[in-house]
Amino acid sequence: MTAWQIAGFLACVAVASAAQGLTGFALALILLGLAGLFELAPLPDVANVATVLSLASAAVALRGPRKAVDWAALRSTALGTVVGVPAGVALLAWLDANVVMALRLLLGIVVIACALVVLRRAAPLVQRSSKASFAGIGVLAGLLGGLFSASGPPLVWQFYRQPIALDAVRDTLVATLAAGALLRLAMVVASGRFTARSLLLGALAVPLSMAITWWMRSHPPAWPRAAVLKLVCALLVVTGLGLVLPAAHALLNS
Repeated sequence: MTAWQIAGFLACVAVASAAQGLTGFALALILLGLAGLFELAPLPDVANVATVLSLASAAVALRGPRKAVDWAALRSTALGTVVGVPAGVALLAWLDANVVMALRLLLGIVVIACALVVLRRAAPLVQRSSKASFAGIGVLAGLLGGLFSASGPPLVWQFYRQPIALDAVRDTLVATLAAGALLRLAMVVASGRFTARSLLLGALAVPLSMAITWWMRSHPPAWPRAAVLKLVCALLVVTGLGLVLPAAHALLNS
């Protein structure tokens, strides 16, 4: 990688970390979307860095006194994640090796779809979802996590609809994301897919991301959350279209 590519990648980390600090999600989606759009690094390496950043953020969020984790929801979702993450990692490896443009197209579609899902306000449930529902969402989240380290949107949609205390929802969401990220990291390291480039970019990105996260928590901007959410999702949609349109054109003319 050139110095300009590394600088551009770190700029993407800064934007993604700031968005994460404002909204509580979207770090992986924005990082992969922007890095893929500007072709700063191979998508598998960017996904590896996003995984490391997710674990670092979870370590900060879950430190301190005992957290209000809903262990039943965590267990059911994690069971699905165990199935989804390996499938996503395997699909990412195959697409990267055989159909790079299809991988870019898929990433763009996922980025746009996740933005639309997050913008759509799901009605709160009167009764708690079944274990099978949590497990099914876990499979989908694990698949997206294995592919792009972007398991957040399905989990956000599922957890925030439940008749559960808000603190429990947040802590359970963070713990579930951390469990999926840890599984993904273990798989890519064991399979030799955590490259030297991933290690270099991760070592540079973690301090920057943590510094921005700390700053955003210490000096939260007085912006309406709804406006910030729409702005971030608009960024995701534009980024997704920037990935989808060239990839679709290349595939149709190949």
